[in-house]
Amino acid sequence: MDTLLIIIVIVLGIVALVSGLSARTIKQYERGLVFRFGRLRGGERGPGLTTIVPFVDKLKKINMQIVTMPVPAQDGITRDNVTVSVDAVVYFRVLDPVLATVNVQNYPFAVSQVAQTSLRSVIGKSELDDLLSNRERLNQGLELMIDSPALEWGIHIDRVEIKDVSLPEAMKRSMSRQAEAERERRARVISAEGELQASEKLSQAAAAMADTPGALQLRLLETIVSVAAEKNSTLVLPFPVELLRFLERNSSPAAESPAVPAPAPSAVTNGVAAPPPAGLLAT
Repeated sequence: MDTLLIIIVIVLGIVALVSGLSARTIKQYERGLVFRFGRLRGGERGPGLTTIVPFVDKLKKINMQIVTMPVPAQDGITRDNVTVSVDAVVYFRVLDPVLATVNVQNYPFAVSQVAQTSLRSVIGKSELDDLLSNRERLNQGLELMIDSPALEWGIHIDRVEIKDVSLPEAMKRSMSRQAEAERERRARVISAEGELQASEKLSQAAAAMADTPGALQLRLLETIVSVAAEKNSTLVLPFPVELLRFLERNSSPAAESPAVPAPAPSAVTNGVAAPPPAGLLAT
């Protein structure tokens, strides 16, 4: 009886050991490949519990998640002979676990090397302005260059992004001076356009006042009011010639006399005087 019990316990132990060695768990984001004596047996195995033959089969798990792989900074010379250092990041995932395992030894390392060489090639074919301002097109070109060989390995490149473009200090200073000169040019152009528009408006105003003498008189009165608001001790005002001509035209024929001479300018302290046809404000 004791011998039978011992045999049963030994058998159960062997069964438990074999079950433990043969049972494998594959996670949801993984796929499994079983190799028997080095040869692939069947296709990929999905997530869940799977079994293998102990000491005969070997299970290899492949991660199907998107992998974020940074590409080290690559030094290169652009098409316009500028030395730059560019780094990037590659997002890829495994589409075919069999190809990713059988066709390439180490697919993350292979993708990294292809990304570095492709980045160097893009730097040599591009100009500095494209690297700084047209990254979207360069990202698409990089993605196509990396995805072409990766498809043979069962890898799909989701996206490639250029992270940073490092320039020499001398080039940074040159670009700063260029940007400053460009801003100064724009400021001068805007100022010149403003002066041109102002001169056009002043020309139109002068033409309107020439056709309407009354508008000129109103403008003169506004000037007098604005100047009188200042605390000036002396105010010299011009006497409009148009007013003399108006009085001459409207005078009676009997009172015709030689042309009225323009009186000499007079100044009134702390007041307002209406003198001759010329002159400016004086203090």
